Amino acid sequence: MTNADLATALLMGLAGAGHCIGMCGGIASAIGLSSHNRPALPLAYHAGRIGSYALIGAALGAVASTIQMDLWRILLRYAAALMLIAMGLYTANWWLGLRRLESAGSRLWQPIQKLTRPLLPAKHAHQAFLLGTAWGFLPCGLIYSALAWSSTQANPLNAGLLMALFGIGTLPAMLTTSLGAQWLTRWLNSQAVRRSMGAGLITWGLFNLAMLIRHSLMMHSA
Repeated sequence: MTNADLATALLMGLAGAGHCIGMCGGIASAIGLSSHNRPALPLAYHAGRIGSYALIGAALGAVASTIQMDLWRILLRYAAALMLIAMGLYTANWWLGLRRLESAGSRLWQPIQKLTRPLLPAKHAHQAFLLGTAWGFLPCGLIYSALAWSSTQANPLNAGLLMALFGIGTLPAMLTTSLGAQWLTRWLNSQAVRRSMGAGLITWGLFNLAMLIRHSLMMHSA
């Protein structure tokens, strides 16, 4: 895992600001309104959400680490590079195909969503934490892209760390939504910012794809 991977994880979370606000902005705002100027509730909610990302990432990283086939791991890296490109296109609103993944994931989300109902409205930090933990499983194309990319580490600790950094990258948008800082929310959700961040993700995905192709050609010619 390189510094570029760490930076990419943060960028992926930050780049998804507009989408995060659309998917989770309602519950984040509700947590903020119910906190009555107590930061513990929003912080607990987001800690639970990021913890879920890290846990799922670590689980997938552990599964990937058991795969012994070199060809399968190479294909997984190709898929991750393509998912980075897809995420960049999605972030910039140039292609919204990841919504199909969200539709597929809604079947898993429905029973989890039912479990959150007794937690609303969250009045205590532990309720907010559990609510955030549950909402970490919300079907989201951006999260799925980040999970596919992080799992190529084939290491539970590394994959979990990357997903935690992805979650931290979402904090500027989500915390400002919870705390009512609408000016930063509008800036993060602006077309220019979303396109710039989307272009950055596409560029990094294309770079990874080019390196994979180059490595494959060198191996083939050896």
